[in-house]
Amino acid sequence: MRPLLLLVVFLLFPRARAAPGGLKVCGGFLVREDFVMTAAHCLGSQMNVILGAHNVRTLEGTQQRVPVLRPIPHPGYSPQSHSNDIMLLQLANRVQRNRFVRPVPLPQTRNRLRPGTRCTVAGWGLTGLNTRTDTLQYVQLRVQRDRLCSRRFRSYNGRTQICVGDPRQRKSAFLGDSGGPLVCNNVAQGIVSYGDRMGTPPAVFTRISSFLPWIRRTMRRFKEWRPE
Repeated sequence: MRPLLLLVVFLLFPRARAAPGGLKVCGGFLVREDFVMTAAHCLGSQMNVILGAHNVRTLEGTQQRVPVLRPIPHPGYSPQSHSNDIMLLQLANRVQRNRFVRPVPLPQTRNRLRPGTRCTVAGWGLTGLNTRTDTLQYVQLRVQRDRLCSRRFRSYNGRTQICVGDPRQRKSAFLGDSGGPLVCNNVAQGIVSYGDRMGTPPAVFTRISSFLPWIRRTMRRFKEWRPE
């Protein structure tokens, strides 16, 4: 389980939309010492990041907790169509790299993943319709052909989204996993975006490679900014 601690960030969103106890929970992942990537639909009014967590109900020595200085959702995000569902979170402080916390590599080109590629998704989302977990879970899923999601989801767009999860298997990302990474060959290729209400695969992931110019431009823009 230790390698997954390097891949996944746990986000808390006090006073955000619809969750028990006033919290909305999403996943995410570190892409630079001062930036976390997640889904735009995870935007909340106040946000904090917990890195290096395994059990989110305990204060583990591996954890680093950092407030979010600035959420930067993609300007073209549409909650109606789920398009451009990507967001960068600039952290108030740089995190300390160690064997439990380090950035996840992003794709360097816009090459598309081949259908059948095996990838890993991890998070603290529901493991069943009414089953919660406090410990990090992970599952291996395969990339599917675009037409599988186009038939199921009206707004699916294969240019900016990835169809993931074999419908013949009951394995998928689910509620609470939003914003977490789809990691293929140690590279973050996707972001958990949306899926079937019952958690039936396939699910839709934001295609990170389609947003590389925006990611680089945004991180460069805020690189030197520091609060006075």
